[in-house]
Amino acid sequence: MSKKLIIVFEGIEGTGKSHHINNVAKYLKKNKKKFIQIREPGGSKNSEIIRKLILNNKSSFNQYTDLLLYLSARSENIELIKENIGKKIILIDRFTDSTIAYQHYGMGINLQFINNINNYLLKNIDIDFTFLNTVDQRNMKLRLMKRKDLNRYDKFNNIFYDKVQKGFIKILKKNPKKYMQIDSNLSIDHNEKIILNKINDLI
Repeated sequence: MSKKLIIVFEGIEGTGKSHHINNVAKYLKKNKKKFIQIREPGGSKNSEIIRKLILNNKSSFNQYTDLLLYLSARSENIELIKENIGKKIILIDRFTDSTIAYQHYGMGINLQFINNINNYLLKNIDIDFTFLNTVDQRNMKLRLMKRKDLNRYDKFNNIFYDKVQKGFIKILKKNPKKYMQIDSNLSIDHNEKIILNKINDLI
């Protein structure tokens, strides 16, 4: 009987995290494992509405409005997570670490303020494992250039992405047993095998 864990995929733009979470979802489906897959912002119907607002290229919110919109999207997802926790494997494309990496390390918003709201929303919801995908600046740029549509968060400068990625790594180092760093400069096939092997160990 498989464990019904909450597994998160994190990383800056161009790291392949969305590809890998989709590949894990295909693997779970093939092996008839019960799971749900959500993304942040997004996931539930209302959260997807907020996602369009946040990522719209015409939006020009200040960093505090951005933060509160992301947390609002998370609030809408909490019920979905609560309904499935312990019943299905929960795969999440970005979660609380992204909020800290982008809004605290990237934009300088007070960490305690972010943690207070996150803790209030999550209460007893704990993340079991996180795959942190990292990439160098060159490969990130090349991958973003191949995208047909770039959203507002695909267009920050290199200094910002560097601060965010270093923030993710700082988070990982605080609790390394619950993280696996994936070097996205390596081939996708190589990383797919590493991730699926770890998924098998976890569940």
